[in-house]
Amino acid sequence: MKKTFAFIHPKIKLARLIEAAKYEVKKYLKRERNKSLPEGVDYWDFDCKYGHTEQEAKVIHLSQINKSMDEA
Repeated sequence: MKKTFAFIHPKIKLARLIEAAKYEVKKYLKRERNKSLPEGVDYWDFDCKYGHTEQEAKVIHLSQINKSMDEA
C-alpha cells in the first residue's frame, strides 16, 4: 500500500481521521498476511514510513505505526 493519509479535514475531527487510518492500515496488513509466502521467506515484512510530509517521512518499524499515529 502506498498511501498518504491527511489528518486535516474541515468537518471530520482529528481523532476520527486517525482511527480511520489505523483501521485501513490494519485491514491492509491482514489482507497481505493472508497471502501465501514466497519461497525462502519465513514471514511477511513491511516497509513503513511516517512523517509530516512525504519528503520528511522517516522509516519506522511496523510495530511503531500505531504509536506514531497516536502521537499525531
